[in-house]
Amino acid sequence: MRLPIQGMALILSFLPIIAWPNNEIRPTENLLFERHPDPALSEFVRTVVETNPRVQAAMAALEASRAYESAAGKPLYNPELEAGYESAVDDTWEVGIGQTFDWSGKRKARERVAASDRYTSEAAYEAVRREVSVNLLSGLAAFQTGKQRESLAAERVEIMEDFSELAQRRFAAGDLTQVEADLATLASVDAQIQRATAAADLAEATQVVRSLTLASASDQWPMIDTDLPRAATIDDPQRFVLSLPEIQVAQRRLDAANAAIELRESERKPDPRLSLRGGREDDSTLVGINLSIPLYIRNNYKFEVSAAVAERDQVQQIFDDKLRHAYARLLSASERYQLSRDAWEGWQRIGQASLQRQVELLRRLWEAGELSTTDYLVQLQQTLDTRWNALNLELTMWNAWFEWLAATGSADNWLGLENTP
Repeated sequence: MRLPIQGMALILSFLPIIAWPNNEIRPTENLLFERHPDPALSEFVRTVVETNPRVQAAMAALEASRAYESAAGKPLYNPELEAGYESAVDDTWEVGIGQTFDWSGKRKARERVAASDRYTSEAAYEAVRREVSVNLLSGLAAFQTGKQRESLAAERVEIMEDFSELAQRRFAAGDLTQVEADLATLASVDAQIQRATAAADLAEATQVVRSLTLASASDQWPMIDTDLPRAATIDDPQRFVLSLPEIQVAQRRLDAANAAIELRESERKPDPRLSLRGGREDDSTLVGINLSIPLYIRNNYKFEVSAAVAERDQVQQIFDDKLRHAYARLLSASERYQLSRDAWEGWQRIGQASLQRQVELLRRLWEAGELSTTDYLVQLQQTLDTRWNALNLELTMWNAWFEWLAATGSADNWLGLENTP
């Protein structure tokens, strides 16, 4: 999709904003639509998300990052106990203690890296949760539509078989030609093929939902209400794009890459080691102090810094790319949902009512001889195809809505799950 110049200008204006005023993940607090969450659907999604292995794996990764952050806050060097004994003309023994000091701030740099990794894990956990929620909703919509398609396909089979039998009787009576009788038979076979295809599509949709939840049977899955709200115009798209979980993950990784540069810079600075010793040599008391500083002559670790800078540049480009894609996704999701919803409202307002008695009316006209067999079959199939296409349009509208929820970070808002930890 080609973005307008104003859209590209807005995207470019995002790029300098690579840090937030605080280190907490900012949720998308949007009230873009009037919420009427379905308690059964919300509870089902909450249960599935909380027990999903991917979500639990993300939580385990978050717990690990918290432990690493705690470990990074500990002192870098432990004290060392020293002891020595020498037996010569005079017996000499000594005991000492040594300590290396973090003179260059390596501990603080490690803490910043670990904190950035923890923030990345938090954002990744939120991204996985929302992704599983949207995938589950899409699967439920496909399953619900699949059941309606299968029901319509079964109805088509019944209608076409009845039509074929009646056509064969009329052919035997001499009222129809062989071509018209064969056409009715082919229509019945085609209906059987469409029913098998609908059953296969339903099985595929069932598999999607079943892969996310194995704890419930399909007859216990909630239905999705087709009365969806109209998507509001977003006055501040920058706020939504920056608060999306996938953008937060990219931002936190960029923060971690910047912190890694500081860590590599600090590792180039040597840390001194101080030790105190005490002991005796024959009848004399010995007291000593020793200071040692590593000399980074053979290896000054500059290439580690260069590598960290290059990795930061890579993460920066990935962040910029995700930012552009997120903004484009937001624009296209709004457009697709608006188009599909308008078409669905038009179908409900005009098309649905006009098809309710169409099948029976066409049959009466054919039996009365006012329609030829070919015209009857064409109009009958067109009527059934229109109902089939209406189901496809409904699924398209649902998927466009779920995509819009994902693009704006509003899935939990729509489901009423804002308080989910």
